[in-house]
Amino acid sequence: MPPEIALDAAPHRAWSSRLVQLGLVWLLLFVVTFEEWAQMAHQWWNIDTYSHILLIPAIIAWLVWIKRDELAALSPEDWWPALAWFGAGLLVWLGGRTLDINLFAQAGAVMAFQGAAIALFGLRTSLILALPIAYSCFLVPFGDEIIPQLQAITAHLATWLTQASGVAMVSDGIYIDTPAGLFIVAEACSGVKFLIAMVTLGTLVAFTCFESWTRRAWLMLACVVVPIIANGIRAWATIFIAQYVGAEAAGSFDHIVYGWFFFGIVIALVLGVARRWFERDPEDAGWSLAEIEEMPTLAALERKTMSATFIVAIMLAVAIAFAAVAHLG
Repeated sequence: MPPEIALDAAPHRAWSSRLVQLGLVWLLLFVVTFEEWAQMAHQWWNIDTYSHILLIPAIIAWLVWIKRDELAALSPEDWWPALAWFGAGLLVWLGGRTLDINLFAQAGAVMAFQGAAIALFGLRTSLILALPIAYSCFLVPFGDEIIPQLQAITAHLATWLTQASGVAMVSDGIYIDTPAGLFIVAEACSGVKFLIAMVTLGTLVAFTCFESWTRRAWLMLACVVVPIIANGIRAWATIFIAQYVGAEAAGSFDHIVYGWFFFGIVIALVLGVARRWFERDPEDAGWSLAEIEEMPTLAALERKTMSATFIVAIMLAVAIAFAAVAHLG
């Protein structure tokens, strides 16, 4: 075989071997944390609030794909300090399962998968893949915890706008009584579904299209504030329209407008305004190999290596130990 072909084949063999090792660890982790992945899959598929998560695996795959040139120039190398993240993930998973806190258990399961990938890909490769690895956190369904607060905010905004528009009303918390009927800002009206989806999308845009942390912060602030205000306006609009067409007709109008038009316009508005300040194409997202090589502490941190086979053995043993503790508990 000519030398140049041998050089090209070496990274390919290294990646193939490392992906097999990672697949083995991930398979065991999936078996150990199967209950959490089954719960998450149920939430993604059956609960509208989390249906956007079904798109995240494809987004992660795309984020990896756009770094393919940098990855082709690297060979994966083990990095044992990532075992700390792997172990922390299993600890959080075990704690969440023991305390019956699904959010913790599910987050811990994702953390363990992340730690395994970082440990077997190495520091340099993991920095190249930092965005897709971090973005995998959005696989964990979250947001139910803030529904009561969002209900209160939506009710307050709807009450204030209803009064300002001259509609007679009496409010008591999430209850708004008007001549057209009694309106309740229920959990489904809290706006949590759109807020979570907006934050998820905003994070993707912030880290693919911006380099400035200040601009990222402004975009994320808009992705939180704008949908909350928009949801309050939507609730008020439903109450206001009901005064003229009746509560039932207004409710049907609200369902159609909220689901198909209103928040689509809000997304387009936020991203349309933000686009004026985009600093790069999405394909240029993340650190480049040249930027990583200039990091002052990279060489010192990369010295912390260990046999990949030994790392795999440690992760398999630790995962089995945690599974045994969870079973005994």
